[in-house]
Amino acid sequence: MPSAFVTAATVRMTGDDLPRITDRVIETPVGKALGHSARWEGGQYCAILTRKGLIGCGAYHVPTMEHFGQAVAIARGTPEHPLCEPEDLYQAKIVEATRQAEELGVRVGDTGLEALAKLLAAE
Repeated sequence: MPSAFVTAATVRMTGDDLPRITDRVIETPVGKALGHSARWEGGQYCAILTRKGLIGCGAYHVPTMEHFGQAVAIARGTPEHPLCEPEDLYQAKIVEATRQAEELGVRVGDTGLEALAKLLAAE
């Protein structure tokens, strides 16, 4: 029997919009990846995941991710322009990256899409 392939899933409390977690396949201009977002009253975070690493918002702690050998590139939103959904990372500037992400070509100053293209190319 073939395994099921799920392209999107949202989990939330019964009858409420928040808290909510959404995971889905996203078709980006540079290739397919997994988009992840979580929202709760007063907060949120998001990421784009690939086989080699992720592009995420400032909720991810770069020193910890680097310690565990993860390729991670971080963009930070502002109160006026929060990073809520994976697509919000496309044009956001990378402000921090682990050594492992830099070894794959990711650079501070890249857009999220530029960083994503480098992670996907490393697959």
